[in-house]
Amino acid sequence: MALSPRLEFRQAQSLTLTPQLMQSIKLLQLSHLELNDFVDAELLRNPLLEREEGGEGSDAEPAEAPERAVELSAYEDTVAQGDRIKDADQIAEGYDTAVENVFPDAAPSEIGAVAGPDRNGSFEGGEAPDLDQFVASRPRLSDHLEAQAQMLLRTQADRLIGQHLIDGLNEAGYLTVELEAVAELLGAELGDVEAVLGALQTCDPIGVFARSVAECMALQLRERDRLDPMMQRLLDNLGLLAEHNMAALMKAVGCDREDLADMLGELRLLDPRPGLAFDSAPIEAVVPDVFVRSGPDGGWQIELNTETLPRVLVNRVYYASVTKKTRDTAEKTFLSDCLQTANWLTKSLDQRAQTITKVAAEIVRQQDGFLTHGVAHLKPMTLKMVAEEIEMHESTVSRVTANKYMATPRGLYEMKYFFTTAIASADGGGDHSAEAVRHRIRQLIDAELASDILSDDTIADMLRKEQGIDVARRTVAKYREGMNIPSSVIRRRQKKALQKIA
Repeated sequence: MALSPRLEFRQAQSLTLTPQLMQSIKLLQLSHLELNDFVDAELLRNPLLEREEGGEGSDAEPAEAPERAVELSAYEDTVAQGDRIKDADQIAEGYDTAVENVFPDAAPSEIGAVAGPDRNGSFEGGEAPDLDQFVASRPRLSDHLEAQAQMLLRTQADRLIGQHLIDGLNEAGYLTVELEAVAELLGAELGDVEAVLGALQTCDPIGVFARSVAECMALQLRERDRLDPMMQRLLDNLGLLAEHNMAALMKAVGCDREDLADMLGELRLLDPRPGLAFDSAPIEAVVPDVFVRSGPDGGWQIELNTETLPRVLVNRVYYASVTKKTRDTAEKTFLSDCLQTANWLTKSLDQRAQTITKVAAEIVRQQDGFLTHGVAHLKPMTLKMVAEEIEMHESTVSRVTANKYMATPRGLYEMKYFFTTAIASADGGGDHSAEAVRHRIRQLIDAELASDILSDDTIADMLRKEQGIDVARRTVAKYREGMNIPSSVIRRRQKKALQKIA
């Protein structure tokens, strides 16, 4: 058979992910904070996009768009004719911005800035300055310690060592670097580093630069002149205190029960994390993406949190105005790409909102027992179960539920919380949710008496006989450890110690 080149035509179907489709998929899994950051970046990049302020929907045209287009057009015509504009307000108005942005180096008197209230107590321009601009923030721990180190450390070498130790603190004020590593890095003697550390450990707040909880408490007790040998032995045996082994603790410290109670009372007055009193990274509050409320007909109402949804508009009037005046092919291509991207973004945001609502509604439908009666009635539910009901892919449901929160009458929950594995029923009935089993284990442990501590085997037997839940002992142990509940031995010591104190 002879081999020879030839041309063939074949027809085939394939699925290709375009960049815009990939971006749409990415938008699904973004939290509302990440989504707002993404939209803000698009607003800066795309001149045809505008944020909707108090509008009713993303499809409406902005009311101010025609006026803005006319103003920009008038300004461009004025500049083209060579007219000279002398008023700063007119120039800023032409660029649709504030005067300070056009003339940042000008004095306030030159641009008519608000200097203060007049005799009637009102401000020029009708608006008072934002008071948040004058609120002092809490000092950072590093700044607070650097100011003290300048006074405590005399030589430049000691100050250099001190700066490295300050940089090695975590947000709680504990030293996270080894002294040997600092000495080797700076080429200093270990004794010099230890001396600098000793001086810095006298800084305010007392307890910073400690390398353990025991050392942090020792520094604070030494400042109060309460670090006697008995208290030091107590700090050296904090492990026994964590295990609630009071008998062994009293023997190691060499004290009776009354003295131990007094010393424990002093430890409770100390601050084990002194650095947290200073400013650190801001903590973002969890904001729900979906609200679930009881309906008048006994059902549930699903509502998106509109405060977390960025709303943008496409300024088609501005696009039409600019494209009429430009003759450059590159500029027309750029404007066409911007229009296409803007249309895609508004459509993707709307589709994202609809998808979240659809998934949330199905979760509420399947978990109606939880919303009505509590966590004991949480049903087993997987991504596949939700995806099949709403005719979507599992990966889409996974992306939608990632980093999203649902506010229900029973509290605020992450959407991922409602997806739990199933545990078989001992009597052949319906399966039980893993989260419901955890809840029942916690209830049994909370109700146990000091004289009758439940072992993992006993809990497994009780769940099997009383609840019909077929669960193994190792599963009970795994769930118990996952909820940070100690073993039966430690729980017995804890409850006996609480009984003696009471």
